[in-house]
Amino acid sequence: MSQGEPRPPRAGEELDLARLTRFFDEHQLGAGTVAVRQFPGGHSNLTYLVERGADAWVLRRPPVGSQVARAHDMGREVAILSRLATVLPRAPRPVVACDDLAVLGAPFYLMERRVGTIVRKEPPPGFTPARARRACDALIDALVALHAVDLEATGLAALGKPAGYVERQVTGWTERYVAARTDELPVVLEVAAWLAANRPPDAARPTLIHNDYKLDNLVYDEALGEVTAILDWEMATIGDPRMDLGTALGYWVDATDPQPLQMMRFGPTFAPGMGTRRELATRYAEATGLDLGPDLRGAVFFYAFGLFKTAVVAQQIYLRYQQGKTSDPRFAAFIHAVRVLAEQARAAIQVDRLP
Repeated sequence: MSQGEPRPPRAGEELDLARLTRFFDEHQLGAGTVAVRQFPGGHSNLTYLVERGADAWVLRRPPVGSQVARAHDMGREVAILSRLATVLPRAPRPVVACDDLAVLGAPFYLMERRVGTIVRKEPPPGFTPARARRACDALIDALVALHAVDLEATGLAALGKPAGYVERQVTGWTERYVAARTDELPVVLEVAAWLAANRPPDAARPTLIHNDYKLDNLVYDEALGEVTAILDWEMATIGDPRMDLGTALGYWVDATDPQPLQMMRFGPTFAPGMGTRRELATRYAEATGLDLGPDLRGAVFFYAFGLFKTAVVAQQIYLRYQQGKTSDPRFAAFIHAVRVLAEQARAAIQVDRLP
């Protein structure tokens, strides 16, 4: 199975083939006709499969109509991957970047294509309980390896400011929500207020963090026993590794979760054999030696923040849809996702337990 099944670009998200072909010629990238298809997954940066002759690359560019410039910094993503690919085999290697808006109307870059299995909303063929368990274990093992990257060796130590990182994230994502708010959903601001009042101390050892670590940003081998690539590095920085764990848990839907949350699951996370959030958090804590407190209570803040951040992203996307800056029909129901995610965060906060 490849990286999803690429299909013709969505209306309004097509690429100018003539200009793209000239760009390829200028950079001596392949020969012949340039063909473009779009990967269906993802709600942020747009991702395409570009083929020319026997060669293939992945092209990434910001979404149409986005006003969140810092979240779609192509140059920053290229700089991170260029350094990271030298020490982390799971990081795809960039090939060429372009900030000339005359080519595609937005900055973009090309990277090597990694072929493998991506576990999306529906399980891939042959998703047995044994393979599901291996996929869960490999997900956590790859996260542990990412957080073990030697920052000095990569030259990425100056990428972020780890002191006060969690505080800035809570403040920043709250501000983004307020700027993008369309509906009155008091539960979102209630969660934001709790996060602001209950920030944990800074991590003792900051690490490189991906900031959007989830199943469909991972490429697996055929047996689902190994993560061979990690995709979508647009929000990577130096910060608290528990934030990555919280993000992964925030995308994870257990079989015992409320029905509204199960209906918007991001993957087959409660299929037979898949681990629960608590099992994932336990494996991570054991592998890293990180203390998550009695009964994993130390993970509650990070889980709630992961849900809150995803709710804000959904709100930003819904605002673009409401303003007519994207016609993707998937985004019409995103306001309901904002509410459901915030309510799940509030529920975890109220019981002070990782559900």
